[in-house]
Amino acid sequence: MDAPLHAKRMIVNMGPSHPAMHGVTRAVVALEGETIAEMKLDIGFLHRGFEKSCENATWTQCFPYTDRLNYISAIMNNTGFALGVEKLCRLDVPDRAKYLRVIGSEIHRICDHLTLVSAMGLELGAMTVFLYGIEARDLLWDRLTELCGARLTSNYCRVGGVARDVPEGWIEKTTASLDRVNELAGEIGGLLTRNRIFLDRTRGTGRVSRQDAIDLGFTGPCLRAAGEPYDIRKAAPYLVYDRLDFDIPVGEHGDNFDRYLVRMEEMRQSDRIVRQCFAQMEPGDIAVKDFHYVLPPKPQVYGTIEGLMAHFKLVMEGIQVPAGEAYSYTEAANGELGFYIVSDGGGRPYKLGLRAPGWPMLAALPYMVRGSLLADLIPTFDSINMIGGEVEQ
Repeated sequence: MDAPLHAKRMIVNMGPSHPAMHGVTRAVVALEGETIAEMKLDIGFLHRGFEKSCENATWTQCFPYTDRLNYISAIMNNTGFALGVEKLCRLDVPDRAKYLRVIGSEIHRICDHLTLVSAMGLELGAMTVFLYGIEARDLLWDRLTELCGARLTSNYCRVGGVARDVPEGWIEKTTASLDRVNELAGEIGGLLTRNRIFLDRTRGTGRVSRQDAIDLGFTGPCLRAAGEPYDIRKAAPYLVYDRLDFDIPVGEHGDNFDRYLVRMEEMRQSDRIVRQCFAQMEPGDIAVKDFHYVLPPKPQVYGTIEGLMAHFKLVMEGIQVPAGEAYSYTEAANGELGFYIVSDGGGRPYKLGLRAPGWPMLAALPYMVRGSLLADLIPTFDSINMIGGEVEQ
């Protein structure tokens, strides 16, 4: 009975279409018993040619493409790209537009984290958590629909500002929705945070030390869960983040449970940020009044030759962005979202590069699960929040 069992290594293909592999990712797992001896990732099934597509579109036409990177938090992508182009144009957008970008981004951060926490609970057997999370996310998506006209692909930002102001009564409705989201998030926390099964599946699994997380290029909640308090909103404030009071939660162990806790706390902090923006935001313009960058109002298009010509040139030729290169970086839901932009002075990007926040964590997944049980792959893959649209650009 004490003699070791003779067993050979077994190769298991998980994906590209597998319940454990969100989207279309393929993991080739070498198992010794139930232990992962080695794993290779095979991505590219969702490749859309994001960078090359943008290089063949005007600057404004790029925004819908950015929506589809991390499609759960599209306004963050819009904002990051707009800031990069405005850096080249040396544009400073009106204060109200900055607040609206922050409000949209933080609501989308809550949506993103709700999706992760809900799916994580679902895949570990907590179906009720998923229902609570999706109800909360849908409430926020309803408000974003009223703001942008779309539930998922918002296309909200523009070079020089945002597409539209908040509708009448929207702030009061959003505040009420945030109250309900807080209640639902509390229910989720009550069901998961001290749940014996959830603790056993997440605590001590998928662990990454602080130094390893830095060496592997982690940013965002995965880096902060490992104990490094780096957040671009604090380290290099943009828009109006330097006027807002919020905390950066950090973990201690860098495991799946800490990554869950960090996201739960970040939702509370985003709620604080949105409410402060509502209190601080003053009436005013939502875009610069420069027709080299922003379409003129319709009465001017129909009533003046200058308005008509400005409209024609912006639509047909695109915004003429000064020649040069710029890198913009913002704190998206999964970490640092970077756009490297090169302009030759024309109406389209000459070159566009993207730093997808989820890529370093996905690339590190084989390292994170080596020596773990196959079952630990599920919460670990959940907690890094791989989004195919952004890592397979």
